[in-house]
Amino acid sequence: MRTVLTAEKLWNGISLIDHPVVEIEDGRIASVSSRTDGKLPAHAVVLDYSGATLAAAFLDVHIHGAAGHDVMEATPQALNTIGRFLASHGTGSYLATTVTAPLDVTLRSLSGLARLLAKAPNPADLEATRMGIHLEGPFVSHAKRGVHPPEYLLAPDTGVFDRLYEAAEGHVRLMTLAPELPGAAELAAHATARGVRVSVGHSNATAAETRAAIAAGAVSATHTFNAMRALDHHEPGILGVVLTCDSLFAELICDGIHTDPELVKLWWRAKGPKRAILVTDAMSATGMPDGEYQLGGFTVQVADGKASMGGVLAGSLLTLDRALTKFLAFTGAPLEQALQLLTANPAAMTGLGDRAGSLAVGQPANFVAVDGQGALVASVLGGKEVSAMR
Repeated sequence: MRTVLTAEKLWNGISLIDHPVVEIEDGRIASVSSRTDGKLPAHAVVLDYSGATLAAAFLDVHIHGAAGHDVMEATPQALNTIGRFLASHGTGSYLATTVTAPLDVTLRSLSGLARLLAKAPNPADLEATRMGIHLEGPFVSHAKRGVHPPEYLLAPDTGVFDRLYEAAEGHVRLMTLAPELPGAAELAAHATARGVRVSVGHSNATAAETRAAIAAGAVSATHTFNAMRALDHHEPGILGVVLTCDSLFAELICDGIHTDPELVKLWWRAKGPKRAILVTDAMSATGMPDGEYQLGGFTVQVADGKASMGGVLAGSLLTLDRALTKFLAFTGAPLEQALQLLTANPAAMTGLGDRAGSLAVGQPANFVAVDGQGALVASVLGGKEVSAMR
């Protein structure tokens, strides 16, 4: 029996469709049309989201954990729990993001993640799909390391990178790199040649150093404004290039804590609907009460909506559905443009457009339904509605 989704509108990544009818069979999109004749397919289960807009499920390219678990645990229990939590908040797919740790610990985590990524997901589990790995560290700046442990930071090295890549069995999709480090441009070119997207970040780079990394293959920026050299009118630095390079994608953590709303508006005007990407940078405390939690291998204190270590922000407690509502409130952007920041843009940046971020016939039937303010009405994976998990 087929499932049919209906709503007020549907955003397919290109245009809005009024009164859409989405037919789903065997967990995949069978057809997308408009309800012009007032009829629905016979013998179908109908999920009607009156007044809402349908869009592709969200893709988070920067997330460390949630629901009490960290991705570097690299166990089925950890990733299954994280996946179920994300799905309940509209995220249909994600990149499991590491944090700087002893090299042997990172290699062990990557090996465990690779085994889990190689397994076909069980459609009955209703979990966000693990699409690959984002290496955040160890090739980041001491000056702008944030909470990355300084003793485990490494200079860019193609040999070390290859060890990480091989441990992950080729599942590394994205890597954060500080452009000013010796050997950064060479590593950016090497990683790009192996199919890994490079994101500049955790960096004190000058504008020239940042442009060199982009010329070597970097395509994005990691959590714009955070852990970046401050903007200066004589030396615009990495931030000046991130905001003015039209070809570069740029992440933002839109929780009202990491970045002031005025700068969210500046970022939006600079990057626009084709290059802006909303991420969470969420850690294991997301969805949990205040207390102490793990980020990679170190302890983070969580209180009053903030995760920190020694007074420095340590990831976030954000979910992408909340990031969307905050972004709309801060900027007044049109809903259909804002939806691109969590769907088509991260998919384009990572090269995952054939698997996530769009609503083509034949793709997995992973949807969100949101209201006019961007609030999540429903999350649908494989044509099945996901129960709330708070």
